Amino acid sequence: MLLLIISVVLVVAFLAYMLVWHAKSKIKSDEIRELSKRIRGGARTFLFQEYKVIFIFIILITGVIFFANRLMALAFFLGSLASIIVGFVSMTIATATNGKTVEKLKSLDNAFKFAFYSGTAASLFSILIALLGVALLSFFIADKNVLLGFAFGASFIALFMRVGGGIFTKAADVSADLVGKVEKGIAEDSPENPAVIADQVGDNVGDVAGMGADLFESFVESIVAAIIIAATASVALDTFLPLRLATVAILSAFLTLAFVRKGKPRALLSKYLAASFIFALVLFIMITREFFVSVAAGLLAGLIIGLSTNYYTDPHKKPVKAIASAATKGASIDVLAGLTNGMISAVVPVFMVCLATYIAYTFSPHGLFGIALSAIGMLSMLGIVLAADYYGPIVDNAAGISEFCGMTKERAKADTLDEIGNTTAAIGKGFAIGSAALTALALLATYATIAGIKIANLLDIKAVIAMLIGAIMPFWFSGLAIGAVDKTAEHIIPEIRKQLKSKKEPDYNKVIAITTRYSLKQLVMPALIAVIMPFAVGFLLGKNALAAFIAASIVTAFVLAVFMANAGASMDNAKKYIETGKLGGKGSEAHKASVVGDTVGDPLKDTAGPSLNILIKIMAMASLLFATLINLV
Repeated sequence: MLLLIISVVLVVAFLAYMLVWHAKSKIKSDEIRELSKRIRGGARTFLFQEYKVIFIFIILITGVIFFANRLMALAFFLGSLASIIVGFVSMTIATATNGKTVEKLKSLDNAFKFAFYSGTAASLFSILIALLGVALLSFFIADKNVLLGFAFGASFIALFMRVGGGIFTKAADVSADLVGKVEKGIAEDSPENPAVIADQVGDNVGDVAGMGADLFESFVESIVAAIIIAATASVALDTFLPLRLATVAILSAFLTLAFVRKGKPRALLSKYLAASFIFALVLFIMITREFFVSVAAGLLAGLIIGLSTNYYTDPHKKPVKAIASAATKGASIDVLAGLTNGMISAVVPVFMVCLATYIAYTFSPHGLFGIALSAIGMLSMLGIVLAADYYGPIVDNAAGISEFCGMTKERAKADTLDEIGNTTAAIGKGFAIGSAALTALALLATYATIAGIKIANLLDIKAVIAMLIGAIMPFWFSGLAIGAVDKTAEHIIPEIRKQLKSKKEPDYNKVIAITTRYSLKQLVMPALIAVIMPFAVGFLLGKNALAAFIAASIVTAFVLAVFMANAGASMDNAKKYIETGKLGGKGSEAHKASVVGDTVGDPLKDTAGPSLNILIKIMAMASLLFATLINLV
């Protein structure tokens, strides 16, 4: 309880500090202020339209759960509301920061710290809401299974936010690049391109609101899984230990910012990650000796997955340079090199999750509880990792605003910060995927506990069928998500061509409206199959087969998600590497080929890949809810 109170006080104090800093940081340029306002308005328009769709489903699902368990229905509604608030507040902070960051670019260090600290404010707010939501329900409700409702609500909203935002951002980005860069040869963020504002909006609804909801969900579910395992275990376990361990995500972030204050942006970010790891490790051993090995295993796995992701996606490292070199031979060779890199990059994360799971289970006094705590351990760096991820879209927007306003010097400085942001975004996605896999394994362990499954017979014909269905789910879901980007882009591209041909003043709002309408239209089907299929498998094939279904979906989705995220990020950064003047620079044949590779990789890294994090968790949550509400056992 004391650690939670300290965490609340620290976050509230930091948010107050950032409010004062923002209040003092006035945007002097009318053009920058207007552009920032347009981006914020577009992002809000999309989110409000998305909320209209979401609330229909929230009311329906709340009503269904209400008939079985009123408290769980209330928890589901609160979890949904909390996730919506996290996404909206994070997006608001990011869009309030982008224009102010541009005006701070006279000093690269000041601009970096302002953007990063703003991202930290959004990150800590997200973590605090997760902690308070789970803590309050835990304190006031005796039946810990009710927490599943809160976690399912968070998961359900994250699915819509992640998939919907991912479709919007990549449809706008791909359309702007193909027509602007490839067909017309104009700059990426040129004001001539009518899709330029929609592209900037997409960064916020996809990589801020979507990513925030994603990691908020992982954090909630890892805590809930551990609490339920502790509450239902045959031996006495501390149900509040997961909450105490979860406060480390806030405490380690504050210690990191307090002690690591100097250095150039790239070096400083590396120091932040290293310091966050060390402080988390120290705090864990102070909180628990008994389960220290389990949480430390998850923490170490998260760090190594982040470093591995950085190696395979950093433009200064060998893999991305090899993809850039491949672009000199044509677009198809560039794409093949990117896909190859993505496949190979999946090896380390999978082995690290395997190792963390084995250590957490073997060296824990209670194996399943150890696995659940290892997921919390991995997420203990969330304060800094999520801050770094929020930082990426903020500086990307700042770079776009600089170019739009013709600020050449500021654009060059913003590109330096944006390059760091691309790396942090890749690390964030790798971290999100790794934590999703470990959280899903914890949820599988929780399902086994609730359903009373000690041994699952994988040779049973129903289990075999369920495994095949579980294995195909990530491919079906990804196909729908990527297809949604394609179908939405089909409506945007003709509008961009039409406006560029007319030579009139670009109508940015019309492109935003088209992107919003069609991305939301394509969102419903992927969301429905993610929620419905676990219930269908449970009803038709039984509880043992449902366990096999969850296991197969976790394995397939984890590997596929790492592959797609890293393949897309490496092709994107290969393009950016060429744009620095290497291999012919902008406008060269290699650059044109790399742009094609980037447009292939974009839906992989920002739509389908990250959305698989949500898929495996929401299907596991739906299975848990099924076992609880239908009384499967």
